[in-house]
Amino acid sequence: MQLAKVIGDVVATRKEPAFDGIALLVLQPIAADARPVGRTLVAFDSVGAGVGETVFFVRGREASFPFLPVEVAADATIVGIVDHWDVG
Repeated sequence: MQLAKVIGDVVATRKEPAFDGIALLVLQPIAADARPVGRTLVAFDSVGAGVGETVFFVRGREASFPFLPVEVAADATIVGIVDHWDVG
């Protein structure tokens, strides 16, 4: 899992029918100290996150797991909303 900040949403007039009802959000990956790292990406949202929230996301094969038994071709999916974290 990786941390990210939700920085936008994606509006699609038409999309694959398997994606109906699933929001697409733009993420900026962040480090543990909340500074941006890496390139932005688009991810499916499985938890109801919104713009401005900090989230956990997964990539690869695990990105489709939250939608089982429906098979969704996902490269990245938000799997949690972060309330707070502490860095020692």
